[in-house]
Amino acid sequence: MDLKEKIRSIPDFPKKGIIFRDITPLISDGSAFRQAVDEMANKYEGKKIDAILGAEARGFIFGAALAYKLGCGFIPVRKPGKLPYKTYKVSYDLEYGSNAIEMHTDAVKEGENILIVDDLVATGGTAKAQAKLIEDRGGIVAGFCFLVELEFLNPRKLLEGYDVISLIKYDAE
Repeated sequence: MDLKEKIRSIPDFPKKGIIFRDITPLISDGSAFRQAVDEMANKYEGKKIDAILGAEARGFIFGAALAYKLGCGFIPVRKPGKLPYKTYKVSYDLEYGSNAIEMHTDAVKEGENILIVDDLVATGGTAKAQAKLIEDRGGIVAGFCFLVELEFLNPRKLLEGYDVISLIKYDAE
């Protein structure tokens, strides 16, 4: 099946001029969701992946499913103040302002291969911050795996030097 057909485009959300790529129809269709996770897993068959890192909220959906499929652990990344144990935080800049993400201080061990998984990559800023979380703790970024890539925002420029895989690409807004 063509997974791109399962993505709903919503114009002017969250603000005028933006086309929001809604993955809800894809994840609510069992066959489409399974196909997406299977395609992601096939890209990493035979590669050493110690854990999957996924950021809330939609990164949890694909990250946890892929971790299960690959038989590895899952590392949740959340907004500040949401994790119960000691955390490590990385701040990063957005187009207008800044943001921060955290993970537990013991989530990544020295030398572990961590795959970053998310539903969508736009500019790559959040993904780059996730890589910093891993690398600052001594882990190795095994790559990035996205369901959707907004190519017209050129996220690969910011993620240069990393292995980036995406299943669905949009080359124009």
